[in-house]
Amino acid sequence: MITYAVEQLDTVAISAGSVIDGMDLMSPFVWKEGNLHRIMVRGVPYPLGPHDPTGVIARGESRDGLTFTMDPGLAIVPGPGAEDLGGCEDPTVLVTPNNEYLVYYTGVDAARSQGCMILAAGLDLTALTKQDLVLKAPPGEGNIKEATLAQTDAGDWRLFYEYAAQGASRIGMASGPTAKGPWTVQPDPFGIRDDSWDNWHLSTGPMWQAPGEDPVMFYNGATHDARWRIGWISFSPDFARVTGRGIEPLLLPPPAVSRDATDIAFAASTVAHGDQIALYYSLEDRMLRRALIARYQR
Repeated sequence: MITYAVEQLDTVAISAGSVIDGMDLMSPFVWKEGNLHRIMVRGVPYPLGPHDPTGVIARGESRDGLTFTMDPGLAIVPGPGAEDLGGCEDPTVLVTPNNEYLVYYTGVDAARSQGCMILAAGLDLTALTKQDLVLKAPPGEGNIKEATLAQTDAGDWRLFYEYAAQGASRIGMASGPTAKGPWTVQPDPFGIRDDSWDNWHLSTGPMWQAPGEDPVMFYNGATHDARWRIGWISFSPDFARVTGRGIEPLLLPPPAVSRDATDIAFAASTVAHGDQIALYYSLEDRMLRRALIARYQR
């Protein structure tokens, strides 16, 4: 059985003077194209005004995976559709074999009352088109957000997402024949643990898939008072059953500088870094970090 351990922590920075410079930064989705690391990241105006969007999504690139030069324009902005007039959050990027970019993101309505899953796509990151409202909860039933995509060993796809239920966040799962769906909701892949650090809230994190190994999700979990930590859980190759789950959190926030800081570490993406896993995450809903994770056979 494989287990996971954090071996190095690094700060992730964006270029000064970029369109999101000075904003709170969250949801750093990083992927590799050749020698480049590319990023899509959510920026939130600070302080957030009553008419500000809850997020805009910017893009950039890096040679070392730590310092990103941001493009002058934004990748995804609110509107004109009603589903995301209030903000655009939580980008998840997949590059298809024909070099099309699929970007799943959370759209927030104008009243900031509900989030839904939206797909934008295109052959050029500077010219994405909003294509489809993927998943939306019935009115009054909270948010659907934080997409994670994974392909099974049989070639079909799973879409994991966060949804709201009875005052808490949970992880749902849908299946589809392609990375664009259409999606059919399946039973939840796993639940909370009453006696552990993830006893109230759950939210999706990135999936790591390596040949010959069970896929593992670095998921986000929290207590009733929303102290978010990052853990891991592994699945069979068809995602039909859980094969392992960490007892303790893999990552937790360091002591905050400010007493009013949000107590949260939240995972967003993974890329290969030699024989390690580079896990990109946010701290305090404000800053970006990278953890290098080693795998050990027990």
